[in-house]
Amino acid sequence: MDIKNYEWQSDFAKKHIAEGYRQGMAKVVLRVLDRRGVVVTDETRDRIAGCDDIEQLERWLDRAVDMDVADGLFD
Repeated sequence: MDIKNYEWQSDFAKKHIAEGYRQGMAKVVLRVLDRRGVVVTDETRDRIAGCDDIEQLERWLDRAVDMDVADGLFD
């Protein structure tokens, strides 16, 4: 069975898929900052990793591409 296009039905599956996506987005934001040589404090790292709002993480990712200072994400 090809699960690539399968739509999960259970709330359990949907919850865990969303959580995995959220965690992945946070990792991508942090990776972009790292690859750009931006210093990220533990406090900033925790704030990004702990964010539950996918749209906020996407905004931070867009900003991370141009940031020289990690705190600029939160302006």
